[in-house]
Order: sequence, then C-alpha cells, then structure tokens
Amino acid sequence: MSGIKEGKIRISSGEIDYIAFGRGERPLVMLQGLNTGMFRGTSIPLAFSYRIFAKDFRVYLFDRRPVVTEKTTVRELAQDVAEAMDNMGIKNASVLGVSQGGMIAQYLAIDRPDLVEKLVLAVTLSRNNDTVTSVINNWISFTEKDDYKALVSDMAEKMYSEKYMKMYRPMLPLLTLLQKPKDKERFINLARACLTCTSYDELDKITCKTLVIGGGEDKIVGKEAAEEIRRKLNCEAHIYEGLGHAAYEEAKDFNERVLRFFLD
Repeated sequence: MSGIKEGKIRISSGEIDYIAFGRGERPLVMLQGLNTGMFRGTSIPLAFSYRIFAKDFRVYLFDRRPVVTEKTTVRELAQDVAEAMDNMGIKNASVLGVSQGGMIAQYLAIDRPDLVEKLVLAVTLSRNNDTVTSVINNWISFTEKDDYKALVSDMAEKMYSEKYMKMYRPMLPLLTLLQKPKDKERFINLARACLTCTSYDELDKITCKTLVIGGGEDKIVGKEAAEEIRRKLNCEAHIYEGLGHAAYEEAKDFNERVLRFFLD
C-alpha cells in the first residue's frame, strides 16, 4: 500500500492524529465509530482494510480530539473535523461516517455543506432512543467499575451476529486485553457524546446525495434508526437483514457498495 502517512494536525481544541493513504486525487474522509483505542500506529491495518478505495481516492481518517470532557458533543467533534479539513485544504469530499462517526458526519454536512459532496451514513442515528441510551449507559458503568471483561463482552455481543460470535466468542479473554480502553476517562466522555446527537430536526439541511446503510438486527442504535434517517432525507438506503451494528465489518460487499455510491 503506497502513500500511507500518519501525522498530526493542529486545530483549536489541540492536535489530532490523522491517517492518510491512497493515490487518487479525490478526497474521501472516513469517520469511525466509538473506539477504546487511538489511531496512532494503526495506519497499515486501516489502509489494508480500506484498500479498495486507494485507487480512486486520497483517504483521510481523523481521530477525536485528545482531551474530551463530559460536556463534549458530537457537533463539537464535527467542528473539529471541519477545522482539520480546512487546515489541510480538503473540500468537496466524499464522507463515510460509521456509528458515532455517522453522527459526526451528519453535523459536518449540516454545518459545512461546502466540505461534503457525497455522504454515507452507516449504522447510526439522528436522535436518541431507549436502545442506544441503555447500551451506552451500561458501557459507561462497566468502564467506571473497571469491569473491562463485561465491557468488551457486551460490546461484541451487541455488535456482531450470532454466527460471527460463535467463531470468535472463545477469543473474548484476549480481546479484553487488547480492547481495554487506553484512556478510561476519554472513552467514557466519548461514549457520553453519543447521547448528544439531536440532528433529526436539522436533517433537511443536508443537501448532498446521501446513502443510508443499516443493520436489520442492530442492537446498539436500534433497528429503526437507519430507516428514520432515510425517511427524513428521502434518500437511497440499504438494510443488511440478519446483521447488526457491525454490518460494516461482516457484510462482504459493504466497502464495494460504498465505493460504487461515491463513484456513481
């Protein structure tokens, strides 16, 4: 994989890490979901995972701000991305937002339409529901109690299909060691930020071509979240029946579907 770069970009909330790869001229910004770790040192596996985009795009992945408080919102995280894109001269980008990254992507398209040419919102929501509130509060509680076994187990069980879990459930003890949050307070506050997404009433401000992707068995944002966004935007959508929140990992055609949409 050529052209891989890890770097830092200074914005008003501090320096954030970013990864760039690909030899295309068109910009593609990927906004990932809530994660227990940080980007630093992950450029090669991430570039490999998304190598299908490398021919046509210069791909950028931005980490969250280094200091996240209990009052940080996903809209503020979107402002960070907008500032980073401005500072790097990125505009009219294709934007893929997954889970919490999808919440951020919505606000990016709402507040800075000049930065977003096309938008894919995957396994995300535009307003809270009982499912996501319960899940996030449980993850926060597990982390506050340092019960990382329960945290990682619940995250996996909620994200993946039963077929997937049958293969990987024996690996949970190892995953607990690998996925333990590197910064406990940062993870808790980023989790809290998931509950600040209230973009539903502003979705009509999104004017770019949009694709919504959901999991028919999503146990984190709820089964109806994707359809709710699709109806509000009156846009194209695809629901992976039988898959949950990790449809972006489990569906073999996910990256190809996104690529086709961006190139169309």
